[in-house]
Amino acid sequence: MLVLQRKIGEKLIIGDSITVSVVSVDGTRVKLAINAPPEISILRSELVETINVNKDSAINKDSSDELLSLLEDVLEHKNSN
Repeated sequence: MLVLQRKIGEKLIIGDSITVSVVSVDGTRVKLAINAPPEISILRSELVETINVNKDSAINKDSSDELLSLLEDVLEHKNSN
């Protein structure tokens, strides 16, 4: 990991097509401006974590639904005999 200090108005250049500029600093909050091509996805880490948690929940729900369906089939088969 590279750790840098920048002042307001200073920029970082990543590769050939991404620029990160420090717009303002207010206490412990830093406002950044990111200029990147539209095909580059830029997400806040907390959004990525939320997306991953939701994906895991959806997978677990699908697994639970499948298990319930199998149990219902077993019960129906048992009751029909």
